Formats: sequence, C-alpha cells, structure tokens
Amino acid sequence: MINVDLLKKICETAGAPGFENRVRDLVLKEIENYVDSIEIDNMGNIIALKKGKDSSKSVMIGAHMDEIGFIVTHINAKGFLKFHPLGGFDPKTLTAQRVVVHGKKDVIGVMGSKPVHVMTNEEKNRVPKINDYYIDLGLKKSEVKKIISIGDSVTRERGLIEMGDCINCKSLDNRVSVFILIESLKKLKTPAFDTYAVFTVQEEVGIRGAQVATQKIKPDFGFGLDTTIAYDVPGAGGHEKITSLGDGVAIKIMDASTICDNRMIQFMRKTADSHKILWQNEILTAGGTDTANIQRMTPGGSIAGAFSIPTRHIHQVIEMVHKKDVKNCIELLKYCLEEMNQYKWDHEIN
Repeated sequence: MINVDLLKKICETAGAPGFENRVRDLVLKEIENYVDSIEIDNMGNIIALKKGKDSSKSVMIGAHMDEIGFIVTHINAKGFLKFHPLGGFDPKTLTAQRVVVHGKKDVIGVMGSKPVHVMTNEEKNRVPKINDYYIDLGLKKSEVKKIISIGDSVTRERGLIEMGDCINCKSLDNRVSVFILIESLKKLKTPAFDTYAVFTVQEEVGIRGAQVATQKIKPDFGFGLDTTIAYDVPGAGGHEKITSLGDGVAIKIMDASTICDNRMIQFMRKTADSHKILWQNEILTAGGTDTANIQRMTPGGSIAGAFSIPTRHIHQVIEMVHKKDVKNCIELLKYCLEEMNQYKWDHEIN
C-alpha cells in the first residue's frame, strides 16, 4: 500500500530543530530525479521546483523535516546531562525512555528521574516537569566530555513497527508528511502551476523555516502538510476527537494559527470526492503548522489550505498513523496539484 521501508528510514533518521542535516541529505537523494531544480536556503530549507503547465502562478507545499527533541545544556560532575526541550513535550511520557545524544558520535542515553521509592507523597502526586529529568549515558564525566558538548542535540530512540493497519514510530510528526511529499513528487507528472515542494526546518520551535521560504517564493497558492490529533481513544467525547485514524486524510478548516481559505477547502473536498478519496474535516483549536506562514508571509497572502494526517499519541515518545490515511493523502495532494487550473479561484470567499 505504501513504501514502509522508506517511511522507516525517514522516521528513524535524527533531525531536531536546527539540526536537520541528516534528514535533509536523505530527502535530497530521494527527490533529485523528480524535480527540475533544487535549492537549499540559508536556514536549511529544501526548495524543490517542479515546473507546471502554466508558470504564471505558483504553488508551495510545506512539510517540516524537524522532529521534537532536546539540546544539552549542562554536564554535571558525575557525567549526567541536563537539557532543554526543542519543541513541545509531555514530561510524564519521558520517564525511563531511551534517547540518542548526537555528539562526536551517537550515544544512547536514558531519561532518568527520582525513583518512586524515595519520592515524598507530594512528589508522587504532582505532575512531572522537564527539569525533573536528566540523561544518564552510563559513562563517567571524563568519558562523556570526550564525546558530548554543550549544544549537542538529542532525539528519541524508537524504531518503526507495523501494528495492524497502522504505523508506530517516533517522529511521525512530521516525517510522515516528508514521506508523503516525496511520494507525491514521484507520482506527479506535470502539475497545473509551478510547484515548490519545500521541506522546511524549525517548525517545532516557531514555524521559522516556512516563514523565510514563503518570503522567497511568494506563492499564489499554498498547502501545509502536517500531522494532527486523532483523539479517537477511550475516554474521549465525540466532540473532542478532532480526527479519527482510518477515516481518511483530514482537510483542515482551521487551527490556532490559521483559518484556511474557504475556496481552498471547497477545492480540496471537491477533488477528493471526484476521485473517491476518503477524507474528513479537521478543526484544531490549539496548535499550528507551516500553513500559517505559507498563508501570511507572501505579499497579499496566498490562497492556503492544509492536508493533515490523523495521529494518535502525538508529541509523545511514539506516535501512530493509519496506512490508509497516508495513501489517501498522497493521492489527494497529487490530484490537487494536477487540477488546480480547473477551479474558479476568483469567486467570492463567502
């Protein structure tokens, strides 16, 4: 159904915000034969152009390469590391989890914290905080200092596995979208308009890469490509679920940073229906994606929308997506890019 081996390689490759070089190298190798030109800007965004039938207008798709991670801030007298998060974490999910510290070489570490046996009742009952944790490398300080420096990045250690019809791994936010954009480029013959596939950096720390890339490209149309919450689990009310795994690619209506252009929403829905692609609505009242800056950082704005992949356990040590939703997203993105010239874009928004 989908190329799981490629998705595995993309997800398992390290790339915290500001440290995307490894995953960037992987992406460059995958797309070099499927686009007309490739540029890497000063921030590290990959800007790949696929020329369209009509070059009078342009489309930008943003999929961020970075994953939530950490940065080393201190090495104590016994060789334990303190760190600062790069992106949003739920601290309670970090207990006793393995991580990889990327120093002169990669070193496995464990997120340590105070054992429950010696906690006070107050400590047992309060919510953990990031600063409760340290990274244990199993090495003396003298050995740690040979390999690790202040400012080195840290990522989660988790391999990709298949669970039923689903994929489970670290960093599906947003490596699944990197995968989708790569696969769409491979399937896309000639888009309607000049199409810029942008693999962005530093989304998890403020949508930074998409901002500078959009200012350069100045697209007429824009798509964000990212994960979203699937809160379709026990204890969730029907009004809380946002999206559900297996119910299709999500077409974003809004999130906390973007209200998508109604013309784009209607175009995406119409395209999905005409090709019998399963889709669902997405309204996310918290969080944002590259869509925000793709929409706003070009003069006069772009006509923007977003494809979202329903994801369980998001921003935790592992995340989960449904293979069918991934496949539907690849197909819908491809058809939208091929058929954008067939839609009447100049009608009233409301």
